[in-house]
Amino acid sequence: MAGLKTIIALSFVLAIGFLLVILSSALWKNYLTLLVVATYVIAPIPNWLCGRAQNSDDFMDSGSTGVVDFGRFLTGFLVVMGIALPALLAHCYLITYPAMVMSIIGGLLIYGTIISFTMFFQEEQEF
Repeated sequence: MAGLKTIIALSFVLAIGFLLVILSSALWKNYLTLLVVATYVIAPIPNWLCGRAQNSDDFMDSGSTGVVDFGRFLTGFLVVMGIALPALLAHCYLITYPAMVMSIIGGLLIYGTIISFTMFFQEEQEF
């Protein structure tokens, strides 16, 4: 069970991630890097939905994992898109390279915090 210090630390890291992404937009007056926030917020949703949609049975352990694998694939795609989108925008000279670096680091901090929250506060299933 995670304590109050864990919540405070993860909230601090999440705030730093959002600060980096917002500063990457505001310092250079180009708000295309805010798309990274959307991809990192949406990224865990397919994994969560497909994990809930899996048909788990108490009597049989051989459930279908195709749905879970598809959810992991979509989550991985969105995480890679969150990294590749600022790189693509910088390559096309729509944003500057420092904005790209700040956006990627901030996005990774945001996604890492979301994953850490779900790992620390995952409920144990009892039968």
